Amino acid sequence: MTKLPLTLAIEDYDHVRDLVNGTVKPEGIDLNCLIFDVEETFFRFAQSYEWEVSELSLAKYCSLRSQDDPPVVGIPVFISRMFRHSAFYVRGDGKIKTSADLKGGRIGVPEWTQTATVYARGWLHHEGGAKLDEVEWVQGGVNEPGRLEMGKINVPDGVRITPVSDRSLTDMLIEGEIDALISARPPDAFLSGEGQVQRLIPNYPEVELDYFKRTGVYPIMHTIAIKRDVYEQDRWIAMNLMTAFEQAKAKMVERLSDITASRIPFPWMPDQFQQMKQAFFPDHDYWPYGIEGSRQTLETFLAYCDEQGVTKRKMTPEELFVPETQKVFKV
Repeated sequence: MTKLPLTLAIEDYDHVRDLVNGTVKPEGIDLNCLIFDVEETFFRFAQSYEWEVSELSLAKYCSLRSQDDPPVVGIPVFISRMFRHSAFYVRGDGKIKTSADLKGGRIGVPEWTQTATVYARGWLHHEGGAKLDEVEWVQGGVNEPGRLEMGKINVPDGVRITPVSDRSLTDMLIEGEIDALISARPPDAFLSGEGQVQRLIPNYPEVELDYFKRTGVYPIMHTIAIKRDVYEQDRWIAMNLMTAFEQAKAKMVERLSDITASRIPFPWMPDQFQQMKQAFFPDHDYWPYGIEGSRQTLETFLAYCDEQGVTKRKMTPEELFVPETQKVFKV
């Protein structure tokens, strides 16, 4: 039987390792996997759709799905989750000491439609003490000038976004031209350890855990998108791919739970894994795929997308993903 050839572009994650190396094979599909850093994957897929299946920023995916004739569909496989209270950076010797100090200030973002910045702005607007329209937003490259906004946005009334192409956001922060920047990837000046750039919330693990306990939101960063014409020609590929992602994730859980050998070179890894599993997913499979295990997170994120103009209209989780993946058969 001839299998359908598909190419998947994705980052190097342990929970997809067995899919990438061929240990797990999606039924009926000859899967060719390309491994790139997420920035390259997102840029090339969102710009030119160079392959059929792709890891994609949740914000860019939601933006695309909200359009009148969306070019992509998706499956509820949530490849990356990260809290983003750690993504606020300020000058080490600056005046900004708390998030409320950002009211009336200027904040840099690499892209308005970057998932990390959507979550960070949502938190700042609802809890952090600075509303969307109480800040001037500056869009540009974090370490290098010239980064462009890739997504379509509908800027809300009263919100100011100023693109800057000739300076990096980090240089602007150090020189006092912006008061903070939000970035998923730590700025080079922070990684240097010289102290010029520091995190606004240095105790972010405690803050993020408290946020999760209060809200039930464990932010989803990336999902899996499929070119719509490819899906419409062979709709069965959606569920077969999702099943394969589930199988690969199960093998990751097996590795992390193994107390016989140190498959991951970190002391007490199985014990710490069980603690994290109990803390974050006590009633579900670890790192759940599918809508129901992440409904609160998805609904919160879609509300942020709507109020920030990332999506053209308010969307529901069910509108994001193909119907074949929203029901499972039982024996």
